[in-house]
Parts: sequence; structure tokens; C-alpha cells
Amino acid sequence: MAAERIDNPRNESSPTRLRRVLYFLMPVLLIVGALIAYKSSAALAVLGKVSATGVFTPRGSVIPRVGTSEAGVLTRTLNYFLVIWPALVFGVLISGAVSTFVSPQWLRRLLGKRSLRSQAIAGLAGAPLMLCSCCVAPIFTGVYERSARLGPSLGLMIAAPALNPAALILTVMLFDYKVGMVRLGASIAAVLFTGLIAEGILGGTKVHCDTDKWQAEARPEDFVHFLRACFRVAIRLFPVIIIGVVLSMVLAQMIPVRVVDSTSAKLLAIVVVAAVAVPLALPTFFEIPLALILVGSGAPVGAAVAMLIAGPSVNLPSLFTIMRTTNWKVAAIVAVSIWTLAVSAGVFVTLF
Repeated sequence: MAAERIDNPRNESSPTRLRRVLYFLMPVLLIVGALIAYKSSAALAVLGKVSATGVFTPRGSVIPRVGTSEAGVLTRTLNYFLVIWPALVFGVLISGAVSTFVSPQWLRRLLGKRSLRSQAIAGLAGAPLMLCSCCVAPIFTGVYERSARLGPSLGLMIAAPALNPAALILTVMLFDYKVGMVRLGASIAAVLFTGLIAEGILGGTKVHCDTDKWQAEARPEDFVHFLRACFRVAIRLFPVIIIGVVLSMVLAQMIPVRVVDSTSAKLLAIVVVAAVAVPLALPTFFEIPLALILVGSGAPVGAAVAMLIAGPSVNLPSLFTIMRTTNWKVAAIVAVSIWTLAVSAGVFVTLF
């Protein structure tokens, strides 16, 4: 009986339990903290520059019509990865840390059953990361395979780019309060309901990774497992992300910037812009200058709103990642959900 009491984790002393919790949580918290510090410093620099000049000029040669370069698709793809690679590395590190140091049972308890509460928790966890859709894709894979919770995993993935606090502030600064509030409302709706819709239509989806190998005891070789997990995520996802970015750069040339000034053409412009923006791969904040270019070229403000919502929320690389991790049906539901919200928000702004 005494031996049983010693082996039972519930009978551990508080210092022992605390050491165990710190051992498993510290790597994740350190990486996430470093990411937030990195993204926050860059965001504050952008906000300060825009506040002083009233103009936001991102690095060119990535998306057509944003910069002055006439770079080709492959050159823009390379420039895109030169912009996002630090954040993409952080995404892989967080995914590896979640797979190594976070208990599947703990994640399942935290995210709970299918509910708005679980989606809200996921959204609150994703928003401070401020990652573009490409860079948060590895985190989606790690959280989903660790928790087997599709809805909250999708919510976290969408929240990181869509609820980026700095991007929302820039939207209000460079457009107006109405556009900023509509973007915020549509983004919250995407985080809360997209995952629920996917789960409601498809039910449970199989996880392609064994989530039962996590050990409750701290082991010296855990760091090796962490590196292997990072390598496994990179090998699985980098090819689909690269292919998605290349295809996205081709689609970027289809952005309609000239429309005629009629109601029917305005509504058509919103539909087309949203359709192009969903697969478009954009670095953080790049949806804002594209939206400004649309307005300056005669497109309705609703088309700009569609770009602001659909542009950052998902893209072709992240949709490929969802398809690689789950199946094509989930990716299709996410794409249609974001497109519908973007079009609805754009029409609302245009008509009201």
C-alpha cells in the first residue's frame, strides 16, 4: 500500500508537481514569448511610422502593384520567404514544442467539447502570435495532432493573422472606424464559427499522428525528441507551403484593381476580390496596402474590406496544410467560410 501511495502522481509533493509542470511548459512559453516579443517590436515600429507619416509602405517585390519592382513569380516567391522566414521558423518550433512537451489530455481538457467557449479560448491563444497564415500553419498541425480538436485548432490558426492587434489598429488608422469594426467583427466570426461549421458538417476527422506517446515523466532525451518533431513538421509541411506560395504569386496577378462605377460592378468586384484573396499568400500587414490600392484604383470600399478579411485569414499554403493534416473537405469548408464572411462584410459596407 505504501508503495502504491508513493507511485501515485496525486500523492506527489507540491514542489515535485511544480517542477514537472515547469519542465514541460517552460520550453513552449519561452518560444512563444520570444515570438511575441519579435512580432510586437516589428508591429510597434510599423505603427509608429504610420502614425508619424500617415503612410504604410511595405517591402516591395513580393506582391504585384505593391512595390515598384516588376519581379517575376519565382523572384517574388523568394522575396516572400525572405520576409517571413523568421516567423515560419517560430511556427515550426512551437509546433515541435507542443508535440513534445504538451500533454494531449491537458489540451483536450482545455479545449473541451465543441462549443463557442473552446473557440474563444483558441482565438485568445492565437491572436497574440500575430503570425501570417503560412507561419501559423505548422502550429495548427501540432495543436490538432496533439489535441484531436479540429474546431479550436482551426480557430487558433485563423486568429493569429485575422485578429492581429497591430493589423486591426492599422486598419482603423488608414481607413476609418467603420471599416475597422467590420473587419474585427468578421474576423471574430471566422474564429468562432469556421471550426464549428467544419466539425458540424464532417464530424470527427482522423488524426494522422499517434497522440498517445507522451510521457508524464521528464526525460533528458526530450530535447532530441523536440528536434525530431521540428524536423518532421518541416519535412511534411514545407513542400506544400512552397507550392502554395508559388501558385499564390501567380494568382496575385489576377487582383482586379479597375472596376466601373455601378452597383452591380461593385458587388461583382467584392466577389472577385474575395475569391482571389482567399488563396493569396500575404506577409503580415500586406493586405492593408493592397486594400488601399484597390480603393485608389476605383474599386468600392467593400472590395477593400473583402481583401482585409480574406487576405490574411487563410491562403493557399495554409489550405494545403489543412488538407495535408486532415482532408480536402476541411480545407474547402474553411475556404468557403472565409470567402462568405469576406463577401458579406464587403457588401454590408458598400450598401450601408
